[in-house]
Amino acid sequence: MSFDEDNPLTPDPAESSGSPLEISSARSAESNSSEPALAAVASITPGYPGAIGRFVLEDLRVPWDWADIFLLIAVAIAGGILIGFAVMIGLATFDARALHRLRESPEALNQLNVLIQVLLDLGVLAYLAAQLRLRFKSPFWRTIGWRPLEPVKISRTAAYVALVLGGFLLSFVVSLASNIFLPQKELPIQALLQDRYTALLFILVAVLVAPVVEETVLRGYLYPVAARSFGKGWGIIVTGTLFGLLHASQLWGGWGQIALLVIVGIVFTFARAATRSVVASFILHTSYNSLQVIALLIATRGLRHFPPG
Repeated sequence: MSFDEDNPLTPDPAESSGSPLEISSARSAESNSSEPALAAVASITPGYPGAIGRFVLEDLRVPWDWADIFLLIAVAIAGGILIGFAVMIGLATFDARALHRLRESPEALNQLNVLIQVLLDLGVLAYLAAQLRLRFKSPFWRTIGWRPLEPVKISRTAAYVALVLGGFLLSFVVSLASNIFLPQKELPIQALLQDRYTALLFILVAVLVAPVVEETVLRGYLYPVAARSFGKGWGIIVTGTLFGLLHASQLWGGWGQIALLVIVGIVFTFARAATRSVVASFILHTSYNSLQVIALLIATRGLRHFPPG
């Protein structure tokens, strides 16, 4: 059997009739030509095994780095300040009594804060889309990790259903655990759930906006860089911890609730790492929030009785 570069198999030594020098040269050529194959193996192998440690997993091959992440943080902070000022100036310009009503009505102020957060979230997505399209010349959604699931042992439909049920189960377990770590005072997030319209805005954001934005930014943009820098395990922990800490302002004083959200963030990130797709963590996140929303609707009897029971 003659061995050539198109043959993916290593030649049987018994069938190699060349001289030792020829055999050595062939083996050297084989080693060089196998590097693309090793890269392919690295793209489906968890971790960075020694012989292929120089290759980066396919879902972690992103064109941005830590400098871009810190730039995103700066853009988000500046954007939040500018949007807040713009909204206040707009209210003062077109309705002179609006600012007075905001001072007198905590409900109106809460609703305005939710709307400002939505504008900031959409602005962050727009910034990332522009960066990937204009600077990196890459398609936005796929480059940032929104790839279809590719399960091996079950169908794609079964995988989606399992993730939905997994999100429900995680939400249920966290709700039970929260009753063990009851906060000693009212949490800031409870102030958002004191009237029907604010609660309705909160529900819409929790189900339609937050999962898309948070999964895109954390599991799509941050996780690949963290995993590349610290390894997959620490990348999962770092990303999940930041997820919990980003919600700390809503749960300040509820240290048990913050710790539980850190665990939730780690679970979401693990799903993204295991499937190499943000779609998995998005489904978990959406179903998790959806069960929380169902519980809120039950507690308020369809947003008719506040505060929630």
